[in-house]
Amino acid sequence: MSKSLPYSMKDVHYDNAKFRQRSVSQVISQVLLTSNGKRDYLKCSTGKLLVLLMLGGLAYLVLTNKSAVHPVSDGIAKNDGSKEGENLMTHGSGKFRRFWRKPPRLPPRLSPDEIISRNRSIQESMKREEPEWVARQQKVKDAFIHAWSGYKAHAMGYDELMPLSHRGVNGLGGLGATIIDALDTAMIMGADEVVHEAGSWIEKHLPERIEKKGQVNLFETTIRLLGGLLSAYHLSGGSQGRIPEQKGPNPSIYLENAKNLADRLLTAFTASPSDIPYSDVVLREKSAHPAPDGLSSTAEVATIQLEFNYLSYLTGDPKYSTEAMKVLQHIKTLPKVEGLVPIYISPQSGQFSGDNIRLGSRGDSYYEYLIKVWLQQKGTNFSYLYDMYVEAIKGVRHLLVRKSVPNGLVFVGELPYGQEGGFSPKMDHLVCFLPGTLALGATKGLTKERAMRENLLTFEDMENLKLAEDLAKTCVEIYSVTSTGLAPEIAYFNIEGNSEGGPGGGNKSSKYLNDIIIKPADRHNLLRPETVESLFYLYRITGDSKYREWGWQIFEAFEKYTKIDSGGYTSLDDVTVIPPQRRDKMETFFLGETLKYIYLLFGNSTTIPLDEYVFNTEAHPIPIISRSV
Repeated sequence: MSKSLPYSMKDVHYDNAKFRQRSVSQVISQVLLTSNGKRDYLKCSTGKLLVLLMLGGLAYLVLTNKSAVHPVSDGIAKNDGSKEGENLMTHGSGKFRRFWRKPPRLPPRLSPDEIISRNRSIQESMKREEPEWVARQQKVKDAFIHAWSGYKAHAMGYDELMPLSHRGVNGLGGLGATIIDALDTAMIMGADEVVHEAGSWIEKHLPERIEKKGQVNLFETTIRLLGGLLSAYHLSGGSQGRIPEQKGPNPSIYLENAKNLADRLLTAFTASPSDIPYSDVVLREKSAHPAPDGLSSTAEVATIQLEFNYLSYLTGDPKYSTEAMKVLQHIKTLPKVEGLVPIYISPQSGQFSGDNIRLGSRGDSYYEYLIKVWLQQKGTNFSYLYDMYVEAIKGVRHLLVRKSVPNGLVFVGELPYGQEGGFSPKMDHLVCFLPGTLALGATKGLTKERAMRENLLTFEDMENLKLAEDLAKTCVEIYSVTSTGLAPEIAYFNIEGNSEGGPGGGNKSSKYLNDIIIKPADRHNLLRPETVESLFYLYRITGDSKYREWGWQIFEAFEKYTKIDSGGYTSLDDVTVIPPQRRDKMETFFLGETLKYIYLLFGNSTTIPLDEYVFNTEAHPIPIISRSV
């Protein structure tokens, strides 16, 4: 199968096109119709005729190019999967039109008038919408309290709640993972009672758990617990945090536990014969060992750097950052496929294992942390991370991005047997992190409007932002195509020359019913956050309210089908049927990520601003080091 893509910058319409048209017409008119020019040209009938012909020709050019220019809401922010926009840009109104209007490979800019008009429109829209979104944000907070109440009543101190069985279960090492994962969400929401309850438990019980518990996974423990403790330390006032009036223990409690935990996790690095850490740590023994198959996941070893870097910054001890950054420095030296990497790596040899390339499980957050660690450390000597990110995204566009048939949904597939093997039109829900990461990588946390105004967006940034918006639409349609309005764990897509066939999502009114296939084994929903995560980023960066509306639809579906009356929310076995069978599990990330991102999506953009914080892969906000003074 050809690896060239039907997806390129020809689909992107620049916001400044109208400004350029208007500027050309104004300049010509001023030159021709100055007082001297007017007298010279109008002295004879020939001059009059020339003036009329030039103005008529100019009017024709403006009118014929009008259809190729769209405002952001109709151009970059929309892609209905048809070839209409593509035809407009490539075919136009004839050869002369293509000669006259060709989008330059330059960063787009808004005119001063457009900036003022857009700002006024956004401000007026926010004034109208604010009461509605405040009310919706309160509903998300209520959902968080309901989830916590079930956990507190039936599973306090356990890692996770089984809401139907009314009991707790330890699947993450027995460190009370839900408590720590949910804590900074409670702080951001101002849920003071939860902050007090969670903080008190950490102060009384966590030190002993860290001392006496057994095996934990390096990755899961780092992103959920270490990241949660560090974020709680910052948000509760430690290191001059942004929310100093918080309930709970002294912030130093969170930092002390983070340091104690990290000291034990470091054995995963020091015990390994290479720069690639082992996957598992035995806390009470301060020992580490590889997984049964001897391999580590590439995403897991490359998704611990934000947390260890910040701990080094807080403690002044470089050992945490030094060990974690060795991983990325080592991966930099390894061979890649257009920046893409296999999903397994060997701690024994330090080399990649196998050829499987995907942005779903075991591959996803490697790409996420390339840009986020660079943003966290910006101004230092980690520019190689940005270069690796740029190369990888080019590889994604070239090798993994396709469009479905018959309706042209943009999606990211897999290369299970490497570049020389066949392309698989399979997309995990986990891949829906990518739109948010692409948007963040394009504007570096600034709003799109500001980045355009300051001429900070390159042609490639605009391509990536367009891809982000198209992929976000696809992720939302994976929800909308099901009977419940909730996404399955995995979706497949029909593509030209390779129709998967098989069952759809159950919503027969969906336009994309024939584009998306949901296989029986993939129909479950684990309350995952990735789609609402990307909606949060895209709303913050573009200001387009459709991302909020999509987020509200998803939240309502969670409320309708996963809420348990006695407390908590549950995963589902099958999102394609009503009523869906329930799985009896509330993942920690539902409180730590899903509800947090929806709450922030509905809130003010000054809460945890994207140019001052990076979110770790478990949605724990960590200050950008160069600015956390």
